[in-house]
Amino acid sequence: MPKRNRNRKAAPERPKRTKAGPKSTGKPKLKGAKTKPDPSDGPDTETRFVQPYQATKAYLCPGCGRDIPKGTHHLVAVPKSEPDLRRHWHKGCWDLR
Repeated sequence: MPKRNRNRKAAPERPKRTKAGPKSTGKPKLKGAKTKPDPSDGPDTETRFVQPYQATKAYLCPGCGRDIPKGTHHLVAVPKSEPDLRRHWHKGCWDLR
């Protein structure tokens, strides 16, 4: 008969997992993240959802710095005051900003 290595009753309890992710501390999430305000973060920003069949080019996400390959759904943030400064974001990066 195999021997147990530890007594299960004496083991300390593990913290329970929650569905909520880590709490935001207000610090940048990535090293080297921008500290200047981005015009696409303003209250007058319009967001549009881009369907995979509409995404015909590859873009760079400003949230994580990774590619958004063509054919991938994502968001476009367009500041109403400066429409030339539109940015393409992964949906998850936009939600976590």
